[in-house]
Amino acid sequence: MKFIRFKHKNEPTIIQGIITDIGIKPIEGDMYADWKIAGELYNPEEIEILEPLTPRHVIGIGANYVGKWEDLPTDVPELPVFFYKPVSSVIGSGTSIVIPQGIDEVKFESELAAVIGKTASQITEIEAADYIFGYTVANDVTAPQFFHEDGHWMIGKSFDTFTPLGPCIETEIDPDSIRVEAYLNGDKKQESPTTHMIVPMRKMIAYLSSVMTLEPGDVILTGSPLGAEMMRAGDEIVCQIDGIGELPNPVEQKANVRLR
Repeated sequence: MKFIRFKHKNEPTIIQGIITDIGIKPIEGDMYADWKIAGELYNPEEIEILEPLTPRHVIGIGANYVGKWEDLPTDVPELPVFFYKPVSSVIGSGTSIVIPQGIDEVKFESELAAVIGKTASQITEIEAADYIFGYTVANDVTAPQFFHEDGHWMIGKSFDTFTPLGPCIETEIDPDSIRVEAYLNGDKKQESPTTHMIVPMRKMIAYLSSVMTLEPGDVILTGSPLGAEMMRAGDEIVCQIDGIGELPNPVEQKANVRLR
């Protein structure tokens, strides 16, 4: 099932819904636990799709892919490199990624994102899948120019518009049998199966739950394949995962754009 958030064109109200073969069905209630259909169908051509949720937290993992299966390490890192991204950095499909003042390019990083659906604390790797509500496409936009020499990544990951998510949350997909892709101005730059992750997704979620309590609405970015490149104003980046959808975003310079 594909969950989305949207606005009817020219109206300010944000609506939750599910995508069906015959249109968008609005829903009401708790998306993670108790919801129902509420209202008439919407035509997909008459709506503006937004980010599929407002996360509680956004947590990413760094350097988590190899180029080919044979390069996977025998032992996964004991202490993976995690980082936070602020909720204020989240945008949806079609919204502009804004390059900060003082630099003229930023990096795209197409990723599979897991959305937590139940409170998770001290869970095992085997249990982790039961705590995942669904999956969405993410772009972990990064300004490496702001990275510190000591490895501190937060500033370079935290600018407004630096976490596109969308277009939906898919609840019925096998995360082990999908490919993560990215297209810059139509040219394929990234393509990898999720089986090339160094720290498997379930293991990273179990590890995080041993450090902090994960709650419904937390978003875990699971790492980006090799091939990420820099992008500049005027470019368009499309991150894509078959079974979930495409996440297109134009790129603009801060001095020339007004945020919505």
